[in-house]
Amino acid sequence: MVQPPQVIVFDVNETLSDLTPMGTRFADVGAPAALIRTWFAVLLRDGFALTAAGGQDRFARLADGAMRSVLTGVALNRGMDEAVDHVMAGFAELPVHADVPGGVRALRAAGIRLVTLTNGAVRTADELLTRAGLRAEFEALHSVDETTAWKPAPAAYAYICQACAAPPAELMLVAVHPWDIDGAARAGLRTAWLNRGGASFPAYFTAPELDVSSLGELADRLTG
Repeated sequence: MVQPPQVIVFDVNETLSDLTPMGTRFADVGAPAALIRTWFAVLLRDGFALTAAGGQDRFARLADGAMRSVLTGVALNRGMDEAVDHVMAGFAELPVHADVPGGVRALRAAGIRLVTLTNGAVRTADELLTRAGLRAEFEALHSVDETTAWKPAPAAYAYICQACAAPPAELMLVAVHPWDIDGAARAGLRTAWLNRGGASFPAYFTAPELDVSSLGELADRLTG
């Protein structure tokens, strides 16, 4: 058993939410379903670039711009505005991954405080967790909109420590994104990489304290 943290900080997009259904939305408008990965990568790239340059903008605006970029040149079956609106509407219907409900409830039952920190909007996280029947398990939902920079900038992690009134060493970030794990580790937080696909963690990033295949496994490691 690993000593549990006081607070677990969950990333939201892809860590809790399953983006797979968005692929169907791309296919609906005549685009390849696999384009979802390119779109999300472009969205993150542009958010990171703004942060590195000292700027910031809302996730929704960047998501819209990245969508228009990747759909340019695709033989869509409707106009660009309608296509973008259709795909983006899928965010409001995303489910959580299958391992999330049981894992979240087990962690909360162990007395660990649960919060979220997303590069997206608090409302999106709130709606996702409400649909899944999990909102009551979380003490608070937070967004980088409340601070000055997107994760993985140090300011984002400093903000969540302040919001939780706990030192970095008492918080554990849980994320599927290695760049988020690295950023949190550099800021002094404990980390757990949610490695659902069995990938190798990139050697150029700070290795996670825990490498788990599901939230259920994380709960077992921290509470068993």
